[in-house]
This record gives sequence, structure tokens and C-alpha cells, in this order.
Amino acid sequence: MINWKDSSVTLSADCSWEEDLIVAQLVAKKLGIPLHVVDSSEDYKRKVVDYMFGEYEKGRTPNPDVLCNREIKFEVFMQKAKEIGADFFATGHYCRKEEIIVDGKKTYRLLAGSDPNKDQSYFLCQLSQDQIKNVLFPIGHLLKPEVRKIAAELELASAKKKDSQGICFVGKVDLPTFLQQKLKPRKGDIIEISKDHVLKIDQNVSSVADVTDNLKMLCTDRNYQPADGKKVGEHNGAFYYTIGQRKGLDVGGTPEPLFIIATDIERNIVYVGQGKDHPGLFRKGLFIKKEDIHWIRPDLELKAGQQRSFLVRIRYRQELQEAELYCREEGIYIVFNHPQRGITSGQFAAWYTDDELLGSGTIC
Repeated sequence: MINWKDSSVTLSADCSWEEDLIVAQLVAKKLGIPLHVVDSSEDYKRKVVDYMFGEYEKGRTPNPDVLCNREIKFEVFMQKAKEIGADFFATGHYCRKEEIIVDGKKTYRLLAGSDPNKDQSYFLCQLSQDQIKNVLFPIGHLLKPEVRKIAAELELASAKKKDSQGICFVGKVDLPTFLQQKLKPRKGDIIEISKDHVLKIDQNVSSVADVTDNLKMLCTDRNYQPADGKKVGEHNGAFYYTIGQRKGLDVGGTPEPLFIIATDIERNIVYVGQGKDHPGLFRKGLFIKKEDIHWIRPDLELKAGQQRSFLVRIRYRQELQEAELYCREEGIYIVFNHPQRGITSGQFAAWYTDDELLGSGTIC
């Protein structure tokens, strides 16, 4: 599968399609199997890269890996596999699948991989029952070193291939440089917000007695104004930055490092706070709009007015966090037992019961 051909934006050639193709050819030759090559670069640009640019322009931080799986690997590529007569679609993701019967109908469970350090179920959080139906996860029950050992014993060219890094099928990039292809630099202010100011905002939120209003305030970004803090520098465009980011600000002289706690795209302002434990980096909850909610298990879908406890993660490799999901007409509010660092709009929140991935949604 060739998804990206422009190596000019990458910092390394680890993910080049030419290298991947050579390795695939060597493996196919070793195993004595035919190799089919699909060029999905146009679909990838339209469905993943253009979406990325659009999200960053709105001040959101998208997850291209999740989009690539939903729109390309398990859609465009899977369809190509069916066209050549494939019965199943096998992928190297570290996750597992089980088939059960619910109300007389086959239902598929998507389970975390057995290797806790490599579980990749999060990246598949937007898949549907139809996409999972004909998928095989042949290494989901193995640990990564075991997979490498098997490949080495078979003398496969891929045995020592480095793990891919950076954007799915693009590789490691300097994000501002990558985004500057379509989003031109625009000078704006960097405003520092004190810890005390954030604590005052949070105190006002916790004092709201109405449950619904409290949910909305707990799960919404804090609303900062330039007058709430002091200017400490300038940036080249608020859309180049994301919550929790430390590098790339070029502002020094503070007792503790500065971290981004919020961005205002309309005013082109970046808000920062001192220290990795600044309260502005943490939030108790998040909100997912109704149209952005996705259930892998539709039979377990929450209805408006219902609530249930789940284990939730908001980024890859994050430990699962205990949380309560409140389903309302407008969407789902997720309130964590403990405040979470770096909740970022545009990313995906995925919820589990034990090791089964049940659903996900785009953080508002």
C-alpha cells in the first residue's frame, strides 16, 4: 500500500514507500507468494492529509493514524483486497478479535493486544462491525520481541525493520514546516496565565449546583482573555501549536518551562503557563458532539439520559483512566475520576470495558 510519496517534508526516510516496497518484495519472494501493490496516495491526501490541514486551521489537533485506519487501510485498501478475491484481511496491529452471538446475530469484539507496551487498539477506535468482520489480527496475542524472533527465524527482510514513527505513512516531520504548505505564518501574542487565575476559574465551576450546567463547564475549555495574563512573547501562528506542547515557543527567562494551556485561533493568541503541573494543563472532563460519537458495539450504545462507568484513554499508550460517561441529547460528557493532562480538541477519546474497546468520539 503506497499512501505518501512526498519525501521533501519528512525528517528521515524511515517511512519512505520505496523502502517499504523493497522490503515487501523481499518478504513475498522469501515466502513464495504474489505481491499486489495498491497506490492509495490520492485517497490518503484527500481523506487524511486535507482533513489534517482543515483541523489545524480550526485550532484542533487531529489524529491522522486513526483516520488512516478508518478511511484508508480498512476501507480503500480492504476494498482492493476484496476485488482480487481475498477472503480475509490480515493486519499487523497489536490487538485481538472475538466473535460472539448477541440476539442471534454475529457480533465482533475488538480487544486490546496482549503486549501492554504495544497495544494498538486505540488506533482502531473508529472501525465498524462491517470493517472488523473479515479482519485477522495474527500477532495480537504475541509480544513484540516474539514477533521479531519469528521473523528472524524465517529470515524475513522485515525482521529488523525499525518501527514507524510520526504521521501514519508520512513519517517524522517538523509539524510547523509541514503545515506551512497551506497555513501561512501569522504573528500573534503569547500570553502567560498564572496558576492562581486558573484555580479561581475552577473554583467558580465547582460551585455550580446544577448537574447539567456543571457537566458542561467541567467538560469545556476554560475561556481565557488577554487581560487575564501578561504578554511574554510572540508566535508565528496559533494553529501550529497544541495543548501541552513545550518546545517551539522560543520564550525563556521564566523560573519554570512554559507549556501551552490553550490557543485562540480567531484572535491568534497562544496561552501558556509555567511548569508541567500547571493547573491549566489539566481538566476533569471532555465533551463529544452527538454526530461525532461512534460505537464499535452498537448493541451496548448508551441512550440519552443514561450514564455508565468506563475505562477511557485520550491518547495512544495512555493508561486507561476511570471515568463516567453521561449521554445527553447533544452528545456525551466524559468526567474522569482524576483530572487529565492535555485534553485536546480534535483528538479521539476511546472507552473500554476491561480489555474490550466499545466506542470512541472526537473531542470537541
